[in-house]
Amino acid sequence: MSAIDIIDRRQELAVDCLIIGAGAAGLVAALSAIEQGESVLVLERDAVPQGSTALSAGLIPAAGTRWQAALGIDDSPARFAADILHKAHDEPDPALVQLVTTTIGPTLEWLADRHQLPFSLVDNFSYPGHSRYRMHGLPSRAGRELIDRLRTAAEAAGIDILCAAHATTLLVDPTQRIIGVRFVRPDGTTDEIGCGRLILACSGYGGNPALVARHIPDMASATYFGHVGNQGDALVWGEQLGAATRDLGGHQGHGSVAHPAGILISWATITEGGFQVNARGERFSNEASGYSEQAANVLAQPDGVAWTIFDARIAGIAAQFEDFRNALAHGAVLEADNVASLAAAMRVPADVLTATCDEVREAKAQQRVDRFGRSFAGVPQLAPSYRAVKVTGALFHTQGGLVIDDRARVVRRDGGVIDNLFAAGGAACGVSGADASGYLSGNGLLTAVALGRVAGLSR
Repeated sequence: MSAIDIIDRRQELAVDCLIIGAGAAGLVAALSAIEQGESVLVLERDAVPQGSTALSAGLIPAAGTRWQAALGIDDSPARFAADILHKAHDEPDPALVQLVTTTIGPTLEWLADRHQLPFSLVDNFSYPGHSRYRMHGLPSRAGRELIDRLRTAAEAAGIDILCAAHATTLLVDPTQRIIGVRFVRPDGTTDEIGCGRLILACSGYGGNPALVARHIPDMASATYFGHVGNQGDALVWGEQLGAATRDLGGHQGHGSVAHPAGILISWATITEGGFQVNARGERFSNEASGYSEQAANVLAQPDGVAWTIFDARIAGIAAQFEDFRNALAHGAVLEADNVASLAAAMRVPADVLTATCDEVREAKAQQRVDRFGRSFAGVPQLAPSYRAVKVTGALFHTQGGLVIDDRARVVRRDGGVIDNLFAAGGAACGVSGADASGYLSGNGLLTAVALGRVAGLSR
């Protein structure tokens, strides 16, 4: 499992570009590499491509795009980069931030023009930390549609995707150059494929409890809401090869996963004026600081749960997302005409919840910063009928990983590069800094798509 094997022979079958992982990073890399005339093969451990991308909302932040221009939104990669660095306390590598923010806009337009992905801009609510509307998504606003459309594009381009093929071993020659991969099939048989270069697009280590406990101890007991295949293979391989790593405690959490349904609840429920209370009906934090860091705040409450409180107007905004519609169908969203009835449905003290709602209402009316540091200036009041969803905090994916250069090549601890080994998406160190508080909405798919493009073109 995640081994390195030094061999002095070549494989019978080889491709120019071999990619491990058929998520957004791997498929964008494959589409890019085949345009350069390379022979391409993607190895995917699942029966069908899905990965972390399929579990996401499928929204990709980009600045200076034609979709923004059409709506008169003045934005630029430089402004986007500034937002990323501000959210992450200036911890990320500025060169990497510049690389992804300048790459992502043209990449989305290339995917739209060359591969018919019908992106549009989310322009009816803002995500924490973004100074402009810059979330781009497909019609369903669901990651499943994104991965399905990328897979369809790959198939149309003639890219081979070998599913149910779990890569376990990197094959290197005596000079430490990557020459191939050994993989195992569901029946236990193994096979090998050679390559001129290898792109690691197999995400991070969120599905590996031992690595999570080592690098993110605060989330060791959290619900894992990512893909089970994110076992840290790229990290383990890289470390065995002497690769540099960075920000291994960086991660994306989420403080609003419906419990026990396990359905993501859009953070628009907060940014548009909602708030969270615990089982006692009390607020406990500044929810608007970001959904990633809010995961730990929710988990610190009694039984590790909270309630997200909002109203019918906000529910209408959230309903553009398939996940929220699924939560409605599941019965996870409670409704009531007044606060007392809502408290009864939630089984929290009505007097406490009423006092909490009154405090929020007063802060909004005065347009002031409250005792938790949340600014309610310009935030709409809630109005009947009201909504509530019981939620928990979850770990979605890790953001630290292998250090890469401006071609997405893996960098060694001594400062050199492994010239035919590349990393993209969660396999590479991202732009979120050292902990959850540095995660800016969309950073995961940003680095998946942008770095997939860079790696695919960097033959």
